[in-house]
Amino acid sequence: MKRTASAHWNGNLKEGKGEISTQSTVLSNTQYSFNARFAEGVGTNPEELLGASHAGCFTMALSAFLSDKGITANDLDTKATVELDPATLKITSIVLDLKAAKIDGVSEEQFLEFANGAKENCPISKALAATPISLNVIYQ
Repeated sequence: MKRTASAHWNGNLKEGKGEISTQSTVLSNTQYSFNARFAEGVGTNPEELLGASHAGCFTMALSAFLSDKGITANDLDTKATVELDPATLKITSIVLDLKAAKIDGVSEEQFLEFANGAKENCPISKALAATPISLNVIYQ
Protein backbone atom coordinates (compact mmCIF):
# COMPACT_ATOMS: atom_id res chain seq x y z
CA MET A 1 0.00 0.00 0.00
CA LYS A 2 1.31 3.45 -0.90
CA ARG A 3 -0.09 6.82 0.08
CA THR A 4 1.00 10.14 -1.37
CA ALA A 5 1.17 13.73 -0.31
CA SER A 6 2.58 16.71 -2.13
CA ALA A 7 3.96 20.12 -1.31
CA HIS A 8 4.44 23.25 -3.37
CA TRP A 9 6.55 26.23 -2.28
CA ASN A 10 7.12 29.61 -3.87
CA GLY A 11 9.48 32.33 -2.68
CA ASN A 12 12.21 32.61 -0.12
CA LEU A 13 12.08 30.95 3.28
CA LYS A 14 10.66 33.74 5.43
CA GLU A 15 8.29 35.48 3.00
CA GLY A 16 7.47 32.53 0.77
CA LYS A 17 4.49 30.29 1.17
CA GLY A 18 3.33 26.90 0.14
CA GLU A 19 0.50 24.43 -0.04
CA ILE A 20 0.32 20.83 1.09
CA SER A 21 -2.13 18.28 -0.35
CA THR A 22 -2.86 14.63 0.34
CA GLN A 23 -4.04 11.82 -1.90
CA SER A 24 -7.28 11.56 0.09
CA THR A 25 -7.85 15.32 -0.38
CA VAL A 26 -8.35 15.77 3.36
CA LEU A 27 -5.62 18.35 2.88
CA SER A 28 -6.08 20.17 -0.38
CA ASN A 29 -3.77 23.09 -1.04
CA THR A 30 -3.55 23.64 2.71
CA GLN A 31 -1.38 26.64 3.50
CA TYR A 32 1.97 26.31 5.23
CA SER A 33 4.64 28.94 5.78
CA PHE A 34 7.64 29.98 7.84
CA ASN A 35 5.36 31.79 10.30
CA ALA A 36 3.07 28.75 10.65
CA ARG A 37 6.13 26.70 11.50
CA PHE A 38 8.22 29.00 13.67
CA ALA A 39 5.68 31.52 14.99
CA GLU A 40 1.90 31.60 15.18
CA GLY A 41 1.03 32.10 11.52
CA VAL A 42 -2.01 30.75 9.72
CA GLY A 43 -1.72 27.28 8.25
CA THR A 44 -0.09 24.00 9.18
CA ASN A 45 3.51 22.87 9.43
CA PRO A 46 5.48 19.64 9.08
CA GLU A 47 5.81 19.07 12.84
CA GLU A 48 2.06 19.46 13.40
CA LEU A 49 1.35 16.99 10.61
CA LEU A 50 3.94 14.57 11.99
CA GLY A 51 2.27 14.83 15.39
CA ALA A 52 -1.15 14.16 13.88
CA SER A 53 0.11 11.12 12.01
CA HIS A 54 1.93 9.77 15.07
CA ALA A 55 -1.07 10.29 17.37
CA GLY A 56 -3.38 8.58 14.87
CA CYS A 57 -1.03 5.69 14.19
CA PHE A 58 -0.30 5.05 17.86
CA THR A 59 -3.98 5.16 18.82
CA MET A 60 -4.95 2.72 16.06
CA ALA A 61 -2.06 0.42 17.03
CA LEU A 62 -3.25 0.42 20.64
CA SER A 63 -6.74 -0.46 19.49
CA ALA A 64 -5.25 -3.32 17.46
CA PHE A 65 -3.25 -4.60 20.45
CA LEU A 66 -6.44 -4.60 22.53
CA SER A 67 -8.50 -6.20 19.75
CA ASP A 68 -5.95 -9.01 19.44
CA LYS A 69 -6.70 -9.83 23.09
CA GLY A 70 -10.47 -9.67 22.53
CA ILE A 71 -10.71 -6.28 24.26
CA THR A 72 -12.60 -3.29 22.93
CA ALA A 73 -11.39 0.15 23.96
CA ASN A 74 -13.92 2.60 25.31
CA ASP A 75 -12.29 5.93 24.50
CA LEU A 76 -8.69 6.57 23.53
CA ASP A 77 -7.55 10.18 23.11
CA THR A 78 -3.94 10.87 22.16
CA LYS A 79 -2.13 14.18 21.87
CA ALA A 80 1.31 14.16 20.25
CA THR A 81 3.66 17.04 21.01
CA VAL A 82 6.51 17.34 18.55
CA GLU A 83 9.35 19.60 19.64
CA LEU A 84 11.61 21.14 17.01
CA ASP A 85 14.79 22.92 18.08
CA PRO A 86 14.92 25.98 15.80
CA ALA A 87 18.67 26.34 16.33
CA THR A 88 19.58 22.86 15.09
CA LEU A 89 16.42 22.14 13.06
CA LYS A 90 16.22 18.75 14.76
CA ILE A 91 13.17 17.17 16.29
CA THR A 92 14.26 16.79 19.88
CA SER A 93 11.27 14.92 21.25
CA ILE A 94 7.84 13.53 20.59
CA VAL A 95 5.58 13.08 23.58
CA LEU A 96 2.45 10.98 23.28
CA ASP A 97 -0.13 11.89 25.94
CA LEU A 98 -2.84 9.25 26.11
CA LYS A 99 -6.10 9.59 27.98
CA ALA A 100 -7.97 6.29 28.11
CA ALA A 101 -11.27 5.34 29.68
CA LYS A 102 -10.95 2.38 32.03
CA ILE A 103 -11.75 -0.98 30.47
CA ASP A 104 -13.46 -3.59 32.63
CA GLY A 105 -11.17 -6.53 33.31
CA VAL A 106 -7.98 -4.74 32.22
CA SER A 107 -5.57 -3.71 34.97
CA GLU A 108 -3.51 -0.54 34.74
CA GLU A 109 -0.37 -2.69 34.44
CA GLN A 110 -1.83 -4.63 31.49
CA PHE A 111 -3.02 -1.44 29.82
CA LEU A 112 0.43 0.17 30.16
CA GLU A 113 1.96 -2.93 28.57
CA PHE A 114 -0.42 -2.63 25.60
CA ALA A 115 0.22 1.11 25.29
CA ASN A 116 4.01 0.67 25.34
CA GLY A 117 3.74 -2.08 22.74
CA ALA A 118 1.72 0.24 20.52
CA LYS A 119 4.24 3.05 20.98
CA GLU A 120 7.11 0.77 19.95
CA ASN A 121 5.33 -0.95 17.08
CA CYS A 122 3.13 1.54 15.28
CA PRO A 123 4.48 2.16 11.75
CA ILE A 124 5.09 5.88 12.39
CA SER A 125 7.15 5.13 15.53
CA LYS A 126 9.14 2.62 13.52
CA ALA A 127 9.62 5.04 10.62
CA LEU A 128 10.92 7.71 12.94
CA ALA A 129 13.45 5.29 14.42
CA ALA A 130 15.64 4.86 11.34
CA THR A 131 13.97 4.61 7.96
CA PRO A 132 16.08 4.94 4.82
CA ILE A 133 15.00 7.91 2.74
CA SER A 134 15.66 8.02 -0.96
CA LEU A 135 15.38 10.99 -3.29
CA ASN A 136 14.50 11.19 -6.98
CA VAL A 137 14.96 14.59 -8.63
CA ILE A 138 13.77 16.05 -11.93
CA TYR A 139 15.50 19.36 -12.50
CA GLN A 140 14.61 20.97 -15.81
